[in-house]
Amino acid sequence: MSITLSKWSLLPGAVLLLGTVALAQDSSSSTSSTQSSSTPASTPAKPGEVAQRKENQQDRIANGVKSGQLTAGETANLETKEAAINGETRADRAANGGKLTAAEKQQVNQQQNQLSKQIYNDKHNANTAHYGNNEVGQRRENQQDRIAQGIKSGQLTAGETAKLENQQKNINQQVKADRSANGGKLTPGEKAQVNKEQNAASKNIYNKKHNARTQGTK
Repeated sequence: MSITLSKWSLLPGAVLLLGTVALAQDSSSSTSSTQSSSTPASTPAKPGEVAQRKENQQDRIANGVKSGQLTAGETANLETKEAAINGETRADRAANGGKLTAAEKQQVNQQQNQLSKQIYNDKHNANTAHYGNNEVGQRRENQQDRIAQGIKSGQLTAGETAKLENQQKNINQQVKADRSANGGKLTPGEKAQVNKEQNAASKNIYNKKHNARTQGTK
């Protein structure tokens, strides 16, 4: 006996097949969407991402120094934290044959996320570096420009930058105290003292920018 199948008898099977395909696609799309919405803090860093994030943070700090959005004190604090992350990364690599584990990469990424927020906050708060239209202010601006250039080029490590900015912070605090004690002005002797200190800072900046250490040094 021959069996004749009409197109209507095939319809239920086709519908079932299409439904199964659609369900699989929806499940795949849902998984992809969930993964794409994950934050960097919860996703292990990709190969090279640790170094790239380090460079990005330094570029943002350099721009903040150059623009005056970051004071010497704020920069010193940020660079001290960046130096601590770099030190931890070097120690982890040394303990693992030059590599980072997935957990260590994730930890570094989380720490950089926190630092990133602080960079943003420090650059957008009310504290700015006002140099003033005078010789003392001009030297201060020149020093900050040289430091910013060193950060940008990689000639200055985070640790070196932190020390240089602490030196600038101390000079700035001294100038502020001297001005406060003299009606907003500096005496010739105080100007000479500041100039002497900035000469020493200038040599320090040069030496740190021309030594063997760079941001890429492990």
